[in-house]
This record gives sequence, structure tokens and C-alpha cells, in this order.
Amino acid sequence: MKALPVEPTNAPVAIGVRIRSARQARHLTIEQVAEATGLTKGFLSRVERDLTSPSVASLLTLCQVLSISIGDLFAAPETNVTRLADAPRISLGGEGIVERLVTARTERRVQVVRSVIAPGGSGEADLYSVDCEVEVLHVAQGSFELILGNERIELTTGDTVTFPGREPHSWHNPSDEETVVLWTLVSPGGA
Repeated sequence: MKALPVEPTNAPVAIGVRIRSARQARHLTIEQVAEATGLTKGFLSRVERDLTSPSVASLLTLCQVLSISIGDLFAAPETNVTRLADAPRISLGGEGIVERLVTARTERRVQVVRSVIAPGGSGEADLYSVDCEVEVLHVAQGSFELILGNERIELTTGDTVTFPGREPHSWHNPSDEETVVLWTLVSPGGA
């Protein structure tokens, strides 16, 4: 098969923000990176702000010090869009609830479930837990009651509660109106 001729682009590649992010993730200052690479602080600052481009040799040295590959600087970020209408329906139990997984099916670090709960809808009669590290529950619309053991937490539109994912709980929509809740489930090592 013949390779298709692709015209080169003159659009600049912005790698500075990724270099800065890698440096900050390793808790390094520009001074520390300058010392380790032999590059000046001013030069590194300009690179991080995409005001100048490093040579291939400087870029290799910089990537070695930051423990990243050059390819990581140029790779497009993996993004997934889930349209609500296309989000798969799931069932985590309960009555009077329609649940949709609104994060990508392939995402394992964190999952967001959008629940629309009918008036009087409720979770399981027995308390249950979810296999995740942390649960974050945000009430997008309506009223919601979270049941944790003997404690009942009343929530309304805009309220958010965070609790350990393995904490036994249940829930209830105490109102006569529909409630919309977003459950964010963070996997162990996911955040």
C-alpha cells in the first residue's frame, strides 16, 4: 500500500505544560531540574511556558530527569465522551431508580453513576457496601436521605457527602418529587 502524502503542519506543539506537570508531580523545583540537567532556570521557565523549544539533546536530558518518555509529551490525551442518551443503564439495586454509567465503560479508576430516583424510591432494605475506596454522593436535584448504620443524613440540591466505599449504607428519596444523584466511585489506587 502506498503511503499517503501528509502535509506537515506549522502549528506549534505545546509540550511546556506537560513538562511542568511532570516536574510538579515529582515535587521538583525549576532550580532542582536546572541543577540536574545543566540547563538554566530561565531556559526551563521559557520551555514550560512554551516560549522556546528545547533541542533534542536538551529534551532527552529533561525527560530522563523527569522520568518520562518523549512520546508522553506529544501523545494526545485519552478522552472519552459519554452522552447521557447513550450512557448504559445499570442496576445497583433498589426500587424506583434508573441508573446510568456516565463514565466510559473502560474507565476503572473512577466511575460516575447518574441516578434518577422516583418519589419514595429507596435502596436495599439491608445495608450494603460497594467495592471501592471512596464514594462521593452529590445531589444534583431534589432531596435525598443517606443511611449509614444508625445515622441518617438529610441532603438537598447541591449537597455532597464523601464516605468510605466499603461503609454499609442505603438510601431513600423522602420527597414527593424526582431526585437526581451523582455517585462517584473511586477505585483503590484510582486517585
